[in-house]
Amino acid sequence: MPDRYAMNQTRTFLLFALLAVAYLLFQQWEQDYGPHPPASAAATTQSSSGEPGAAPVIANGNASAGTAQLITVSTDVLRLTIDTRGGSIVRSELLQYPVTPRTKKDPNPAPIRLLDDGSTDYFTAQSGLVSADGAAPDHRAIFQAAQTSYELTAGQDALNVDLSWADASGMKVTKRYTLHRGSYAIELDQQIDNGSGKTWDGQAYRQLQRADRPAAVYSNFLQRISDQSRYGFFGAVWYSPEDKFKKLDFSDFAKPKEQPPTSQITGGWVGMMQNYFLGAWIPNAKEADSFSTTVINEETGKSHYVIRSVGPQISVAPGQHASSAAQLYIGPKLTDQLGAIAPGLDLTVDYGMLKIFAEPLHWTLAQLEKLTGNWGVAIILLVLLINLATFKLTNAQFQSANKMRKLKPRIDALKERYGDDRQKMQQAMMELYKKEKVNPAAGCFPMLITIPIFYGLYYVLRDSVELRQAPFFGWIHDLSAADPYFVLPVLYTIVMLAQQWMMPVQPGMDPAQQKMMKFMPLMFAVIFLFFPSGLVLYYAVNGICRLLQQWWMMRRADAVPAKAAA
Repeated sequence: MPDRYAMNQTRTFLLFALLAVAYLLFQQWEQDYGPHPPASAAATTQSSSGEPGAAPVIANGNASAGTAQLITVSTDVLRLTIDTRGGSIVRSELLQYPVTPRTKKDPNPAPIRLLDDGSTDYFTAQSGLVSADGAAPDHRAIFQAAQTSYELTAGQDALNVDLSWADASGMKVTKRYTLHRGSYAIELDQQIDNGSGKTWDGQAYRQLQRADRPAAVYSNFLQRISDQSRYGFFGAVWYSPEDKFKKLDFSDFAKPKEQPPTSQITGGWVGMMQNYFLGAWIPNAKEADSFSTTVINEETGKSHYVIRSVGPQISVAPGQHASSAAQLYIGPKLTDQLGAIAPGLDLTVDYGMLKIFAEPLHWTLAQLEKLTGNWGVAIILLVLLINLATFKLTNAQFQSANKMRKLKPRIDALKERYGDDRQKMQQAMMELYKKEKVNPAAGCFPMLITIPIFYGLYYVLRDSVELRQAPFFGWIHDLSAADPYFVLPVLYTIVMLAQQWMMPVQPGMDPAQQKMMKFMPLMFAVIFLFFPSGLVLYYAVNGICRLLQQWWMMRRADAVPAKAAA
């Protein structure tokens, strides 16, 4: 028993390392060998042209003849491409989020393209109207536009883009997109004017259609395994007040039990999510919609996945008009903004089971970044705050370790006395610990704080778009990516070795465990090569703080006997 207690700190460190290694291996296995969407889904209910067929209400849409054109719409944060076929948004460039970090050599890298009608990363936002017995423009109908380019000018806070459609019966539909300065939320209003001689009945729908995650190309193994974006969720999401936030991987689109509820949902939304970014249709908060998913098998054999929101029945008498409004969010997952747009939209910043740790860490880091203007400095300040908060707890750990170090000669004497009689040896050690008021398990308590912080901060760095490409100083241009020159992992390894040198091997440790302890710094060095540099920065600074505290405690403990002897 005492041997086991004396080894608590060592085994906790080993558990920490094994958990980290196991997590990396699991993520890599999921990426390489986990379930992937089938090339041809049995649940397919649409043709390669994209004609909706999953919901009967959309089954009668008719494609219009004519030539479509592309319209460019620019604001201070977005550059959109709208196809007049269907009035769909087929491309969106996030002007403030470059693909690669800005450097002196490349100060203006290309912006992230979230929506894209290209074949490799197909992702579009579509909308339309359907009617069982009347004319209605769906997402394949040809619309007309007054111009091919729109731009939000200086001093202008909002920009309207109108697309119009009409048929011979007198039915007219105008799609109006409204974009606002500094906003990634786009308003869509579908205005229906009934110039025919009979009542028009139909429904409005909005849907997102995208292909599966394209295969990433890496120049080397380190770049591949350190790319944290590979491990974030990629698929469909939705929210309803009853069921809250739900996710649906593309591989589960054919599973009936995994689908969103088809009942009328008021105050919900549907979306497609990936690491850092989100596309979501948000119906009017008072409108009752039904949600559904389906799969389109392209002629090339590649599947497209659709999540759709269908609105309630709309009736428009002759000579009257009606409208259907919704919002489309295309942009970064900024927690403070998403929550204000729609309930539950902020849940797309998905920290999973570690939300209880990750959210407070993110909030604290955000406040510190506001003070310093640098996320790396904010991480360092977070280390100092946590060390101040746990100062007494850490002191207790070092005091216990120091007492154990001083007891080593007496424990060695007990080993010689009792030899191979482990039961008597353990009893004698327990009595010695009790007499000297030593708690061998004291070293475990700081680790109970360290492990949740490790994983919580890992998810913050992986999933918080604010930390994407956040520079620190010098060679670190992206705190969410691995250290390109391995400086921080090496620094942390040196700190761990210094801690081992200052604190000799604990008494009662067998030779195998001693060897494991010697290899632990190297083990952590290898693990930290692949982690975000912001996380390694945290642990390097934390290790330095603990090393200084350990040195101070040992010097203070050694000074007391020397002073008493004098």
